[in-house]
Amino acid sequence: MAHPWVMGILNATPDSFYSDSRVMDAEAIAERALAMVADGADILDIGACSTRPGAENVGLAEEVKRLDVAVRAVRAAVGPSVVISVDTFRAQVAKHCVEELGVDIVNDISGGDLDPLMHNTIAQLQVPYIVMHTRGTPATMQQLTNYDGDVAAVVLEELARKIDTLHQLGINDVIADPGFGFAKTVEQNYRLLSHLEAFHALDVPLLVGLSRKSMIQRVLNCTAAAALNGTTVVNTIALMKGAHIVRVHDVKAAAEARDLVIAAQTAN
Repeated sequence: MAHPWVMGILNATPDSFYSDSRVMDAEAIAERALAMVADGADILDIGACSTRPGAENVGLAEEVKRLDVAVRAVRAAVGPSVVISVDTFRAQVAKHCVEELGVDIVNDISGGDLDPLMHNTIAQLQVPYIVMHTRGTPATMQQLTNYDGDVAAVVLEELARKIDTLHQLGINDVIADPGFGFAKTVEQNYRLLSHLEAFHALDVPLLVGLSRKSMIQRVLNCTAAAALNGTTVVNTIALMKGAHIVRVHDVKAAAEARDLVIAAQTAN
């Protein structure tokens, strides 16, 4: 990619951790998608099953129902040229969204751990795949933060093994996500951020999802609603360390941060 991309988050759920990101009906979803594209989104990431810490699992049928409404509304609003990803850990949902709804990318927060059919399904679909690092499930992950050694080294090694497996299956378009906030303490999240450049050893595009997360809230003693400035700061750090994609609720702020980082890095 010629420059880092901004991925806008569209949550077709009633319980995502940041309430302002929730859009349930087709009209609101289409309106939000158009606004994000106007603000500079390169990708729209649509999810219908909250993966916040402690989230309850949404059934497959309900996830598909929500995505049918959301993806169709977004595609009708923004047209065929805008890249759409689906945020799901279910192979059946990924297959439906790619084959029936024309989704371009599959974003799997479990990296294939929650559905053993996911990797083979992606190999059949031959679409780009975002593999994220986590442990356990959204309900259990915050009890699984004990790492044998440096968290950055362990996460890098575990992602490398998964990417090797994906390549062996013939999946060549892989994007790596270190999984900020997923089975990591606040301190571990900042350790990952401070050593983010090490993840370029994976030799795949690097995505970071830092937007309004608790790692910002706890340091600044603020709510998710008040975490935009903190989000911009950590996104800027990630971009300066070479992140290729930032996944955000606030597209305009992220696009501006991206443009300013590019200006600084390309100045004579």
